Amino acid sequence: MSQSLEETTSPAPGAPEGRTPVVDVQQVTAGYLPGIDILTDTNLQAYDGELIGIIGPNGAGKSTLLKAIFGLVKVRKGAIRLRGEEITNLKANQLVAKGVGLVPQTENVFPTLTIQENLEMGAYQRPAAVRESLEFVLDIFPALKDRLGQVAGSLSGGERQMVAMSRALMMRPDVMLLDEPSAGLSPVRQDDAFIRVSSINQAGVTTIMVEQNARRCLQICDRAYVLDQGRDAHTGPGRELLHDKKVIGLYLGTLGQDTGTDTH
Repeated sequence: MSQSLEETTSPAPGAPEGRTPVVDVQQVTAGYLPGIDILTDTNLQAYDGELIGIIGPNGAGKSTLLKAIFGLVKVRKGAIRLRGEEITNLKANQLVAKGVGLVPQTENVFPTLTIQENLEMGAYQRPAAVRESLEFVLDIFPALKDRLGQVAGSLSGGERQMVAMSRALMMRPDVMLLDEPSAGLSPVRQDDAFIRVSSINQAGVTTIMVEQNARRCLQICDRAYVLDQGRDAHTGPGRELLHDKKVIGLYLGTLGQDTGTDTH
């Protein structure tokens, strides 16, 4: 059964025991403006190979948490560690070099460049590995193979997102941070987005995903965190949270009543 984080100790419910998290967010307080905290004492752990979901109401701090991990929002208190090494407030380029990738929700491709040029930009810190990285990425997303010369600005929203994910994968990250990959997409394209997320995770990349489609997110993730007013209010295995009456009542509403098995 899912539990409040305030009542538990590490590891979180459903998390592997006796292992060091790949990403460990401990008691983080962060915000964009001085004196205004968006996150307050927030915790999150992600272990090797896990797919972690972050859900919650609008304004709960979900995207802010990803940005804090990626060094884009100032952490005022607490610590963020990557495989035991503290990375709190490191710059984004330093985090990319350490194996962390971010796919933002919007403005996530260079529209005037071709797909191949976008991908090559993703490997700017490892130019000698471009060919190897291209093979890795195109193996995950083979639909791009015959379209490398197409200008990214001519793509649909879902296609742009696939290019953005691919570009972030060019550095062969250990951890991928995804900010609302299904946002703005039709229901069919949303399913495509979640398939892509699963493909990234199945390729061995630890994945942390913020998502507004809470039901679908809980169906595919190993574990999930529910944020509310900048705090991690609940955590547990995704499928358990999907059936948790308190989570349904507070965060999922009628979405939580449809728990079909259309997933993976």
